[in-house]
Amino acid sequence: MALGTEIIFIVDLLAIYAIYLIINSSLNLEFGYTGIPNFGKVLAVGVGAFVAASIPGRILANMAGIEGDYIGDNISIITQVNVWLVDNTGIGFAVFFLTLGIAAGVGAGLGLLTAYPAIRLRGDYLAITLLALGEGVRIVGNNFTPLAGGTLGVQVPDPLSWLPGELRFPVATIGLIIIAAIVLLYTERTVRSPLGRTLRAIRDNEVAAESIGKDVTRIRIKTIMIAAAIAAIGGALYAFYVGGTIAIAYDRTSWTFWPFMMILIGGLANNKGVLVGTLLFVTLRKFIIFFKDSLQPYVPFDVVWLDFLLLGVILIAVLLYRPQGIFTEKPTKTISKEGFTDKQKG
Repeated sequence: MALGTEIIFIVDLLAIYAIYLIINSSLNLEFGYTGIPNFGKVLAVGVGAFVAASIPGRILANMAGIEGDYIGDNISIITQVNVWLVDNTGIGFAVFFLTLGIAAGVGAGLGLLTAYPAIRLRGDYLAITLLALGEGVRIVGNNFTPLAGGTLGVQVPDPLSWLPGELRFPVATIGLIIIAAIVLLYTERTVRSPLGRTLRAIRDNEVAAESIGKDVTRIRIKTIMIAAAIAAIGGALYAFYVGGTIAIAYDRTSWTFWPFMMILIGGLANNKGVLVGTLLFVTLRKFIIFFKDSLQPYVPFDVVWLDFLLLGVILIAVLLYRPQGIFTEKPTKTISKEGFTDKQKG
């Protein structure tokens, strides 16, 4: 049974929402709670996608006994792998979760490498340094063909290839929502732990935090590593969802500027704001993309720029009239090691 256009629209919207929710949760942990202006967010997201592009296909092709040049014969090899996965579903899921684990590990390691030389910088200098490092992922992806096929990209294996075609995307969307919920729960518990208060203290006054014995540099590096690991998982999930990876798709606008805009709209240091801001942004942009052909006669420029212009205007309006976002930051009850809040313990 074929899915209707409305169902396809909603399924794809929820899938993209879940992926951005994962990435935005990590950015909110860095920028909202710790005050680290990571303008190189695309670096971690792109690395996760490149891991998905380069590792699972090679592992599965080797297990299935499929020979050939993985990059040059990519379409043929991945097609054979997907056919093989129909009868080897368990192996497909095992390699899928292994890939997510590798993506998280590589993301965290790269977060350490980028943070260590830059973390002692402050404000604009740190932001520009991370921005420059983030730009490097696209350059490497475009020019190092064995990684992800260069400018042509590669397809990735589909662990859901055993499903009928009309069920593939709905099931994938449900899985993405579950993973996004786990990530959001993790970040929520993190910021409600004593560590959450430390992160806020570093953001608000790191000199005061240092005066009470907190190793600010070490905590900031760890925060970047954890956030990079989460964002890399989001990048890998996006590659699996769309079925391929191409370096030019991982640009600053989509994977750095848009996430910043979403958390600013919803409200910094507020996971409820991440939920709502991401939903509003993704829904609005989806509607603009879906209906922009119908709007072409009514705008005096190429409609391809409509979503960029409208969303840019929205961001300016938010910064001018509601800089704190839809939801303002509020004190959170800290969860103790036993799982009880301070109020409950008292």
